[in-house]
Amino acid sequence: MTNALSKLLETRDWLMADGATGTNLFNMGLMSGDAPEMWNLAEPAKIRALYKGAADAGSDIFLTNSFGGNASRLTLHGAENQVHELNKVAAALGREIADAAGRTIVVAGSVGPTGEIMTPMGTLTHARAVEMFHEQAEGLKAGGADVLWVETISAAEEFAAAAEAFALADMPWCGTMSFDTAGRTMMGLTSADMVKKVGKLAHQPLAFGANCGTGASDLLRSVLGFAAAGPTLPLIAKGNAGIPKYHDGHIHYDGTPELMADYAVLARDSGATIIGGCCGTTPDHLRAMRHALETRPKGDAPTLDAITAALGGFSSASDGTDGAGPEAAPRRGRRAKRD
Repeated sequence: MTNALSKLLETRDWLMADGATGTNLFNMGLMSGDAPEMWNLAEPAKIRALYKGAADAGSDIFLTNSFGGNASRLTLHGAENQVHELNKVAAALGREIADAAGRTIVVAGSVGPTGEIMTPMGTLTHARAVEMFHEQAEGLKAGGADVLWVETISAAEEFAAAAEAFALADMPWCGTMSFDTAGRTMMGLTSADMVKKVGKLAHQPLAFGANCGTGASDLLRSVLGFAAAGPTLPLIAKGNAGIPKYHDGHIHYDGTPELMADYAVLARDSGATIIGGCCGTTPDHLRAMRHALETRPKGDAPTLDAITAALGGFSSASDGTDGAGPEAAPRRGRRAKRD
């Protein structure tokens, strides 16, 4: 398959993705409760600045400002009829920045969860989920996205619906799930489960992995879980910049650039090929991550003790791949400092 991401994957041992969308837009003035996607039309200069911040910090891939750009989520803002337009503009603004960068940068069309629960536990049918994801995919494709990138998914059924929709759009894609509940997704999947589910998809992703979750340590444990399950595709690690803390009416993440530099190297050594940040990750974090990836030699896969010593303890005693149920674990090891 000839696309920008596949070409980079053929020639590079690792690629750096971008950081947070929400954190950086809140720093630019986005208010809680507002739909970030509406800024694609109302504040295009700020969206260009978001993308350029990642590009200038060394990202090889950045995600578009379209995470909540499906009909279900946009209904909350009365914008369900603007799905195609908002996604097209999100990708087109990214295309401008990538094309002006002077090097290959992949524009990845971000596709988040629908926010609904699929049948039989909920009311969202497979057909409707595919329809919503396909509508969003066509908008991102029209705007010039190189690949589609579904993220923060909890249910295997929703992940599969996105894959089917991306096949209808004839687009390459990547996908990540969020292992935020004692090492499992909210719907109970472990990292090993995901490897099996991805292997059965008719429209295979270019890469898959984990994003968000509870903290960098937990995410790396998930990456080690992927690697142990024998995947045939490149792995993605996109962890949060530390642990969220509520301070002065806002959520702040306590991971320093130095901590995220350590995380990036550990992610590479754990088996990830595409390494980025999620919530709390700013261009300052990305610059430190890029420098570390370029200057520190590759090492052996880290032990769990090495991860906790560098990044702090896990939020649970097990990630579920050993068959153990959820059990809290005391945090230990080095604690990150708030920026």
